[in-house]
Amino acid sequence: MIAWLIAALFALSFSGVVWYFVGGIKIKSGWQNGESPLAVWLDNRRRAKFNDQLPEALATMSNALRAGFSLSQAFDSVVSQGEKPMCEEFAILQQQLRIGMSFEDALESMSRRVGSDDLTLVTTAILISRKTGGNVTEIFDKISETIRGRMKIERKVRTLTAQGRLQGIIVSAMPFVLGLAMLALKPNMMIPFLMSWNGLCAIAAVIVLIIVGWLIIRKIIKIDV
Repeated sequence: MIAWLIAALFALSFSGVVWYFVGGIKIKSGWQNGESPLAVWLDNRRRAKFNDQLPEALATMSNALRAGFSLSQAFDSVVSQGEKPMCEEFAILQQQLRIGMSFEDALESMSRRVGSDDLTLVTTAILISRKTGGNVTEIFDKISETIRGRMKIERKVRTLTAQGRLQGIIVSAMPFVLGLAMLALKPNMMIPFLMSWNGLCAIAAVIVLIIVGWLIIRKIIKIDV
């Protein structure tokens, strides 16, 4: 009876974890916009890829403007020469402009859709330059240089904190690895332990402590640039 109860609790817990991580994923304009951990992870991953491609897209638009193209034609060059997800987002921007959306609204819509601080900076610079008559080419060059410098610092910080992340992974995985090893080597001792309430409480306490420790380590090694 206890074995069936443990199996049912394990199945229920596993289903809840899967639902927590997978549920809530929504597709909106090619981006993941759910609230589950998996959706947030997919969203951050695609946004990071977009930010990595942004300096190259700015260089492409800057070269197009120097060649005498308009800003809309510079966007077309990003669509034709860029990679995903950069070309996808600029393609949506061009489609919105073609159906009659104003230039300012289309740029702000893309900025909200992507959720990138770097793109927000570019959007703000473009809108200000259109009102004040600034040199958009120089603005793109300066923003591109700023983004490349920040990305260089972020890579250095990530390299310096790699040891902390690895330690967090090892410490978090160690209790489970040791538990599986003990279960394989001493099943007569571990099975009664896992079927007892004291054992279940101990396992629950270990899981809670691991989660708390991982969150603390993550807070320490997470440095915003």
